[in-house]
Amino acid sequence: MLAEPAAAHVHATFFLIGQNVARYAGQARAEVAAGDVIGNHSWSHPQLTLLSSRAIRREVDRTQKVIRTATGVPPALMRPPYGAVNSRVLTQLARRDLPAILWNVDTEDWKNRSARVTSQRALAGARPGAIVLMHDIHPTTVQAVPGIVAALKARGFTLVTVPQQLDGQLTGGHAYFGR
Repeated sequence: MLAEPAAAHVHATFFLIGQNVARYAGQARAEVAAGDVIGNHSWSHPQLTLLSSRAIRREVDRTQKVIRTATGVPPALMRPPYGAVNSRVLTQLARRDLPAILWNVDTEDWKNRSARVTSQRALAGARPGAIVLMHDIHPTTVQAVPGIVAALKARGFTLVTVPQQLDGQLTGGHAYFGR
């Protein structure tokens, strides 16, 4: 999805699965080079709340390492798969100074697989301070992005990365749903 935000002159925040970065390191490098922010989305996308502390550490640390190796930049954000957090997950994130980034607008693009529906949900939920969840692994989501960006800009929105949205005021081990 790298080309869509760049063509619209906006930057995005991409949360990357470690095993995908291991296979497609060049894509992660290109996102950083384009000015996008990348974050940790675990190594293999498990529901972290069902794992032991040790397994959570492995999922997070392995992904931190592969992203840092691929891009030269260690991720400063974590989006737990499924938005699933509990005290064990947040404790492990706090020890790594990683905030848990969640969302307050879910397009459910993973389920609907429709550019039209994804666009409608993103635009219906958009408000100042919102974090919109979308998945660039689905072609229909990628197709929806230019229209969503254009519509939001026409409404006067400024699209920013998650750290910009939260004014850089992020604390490891805390969960954020938007501003």
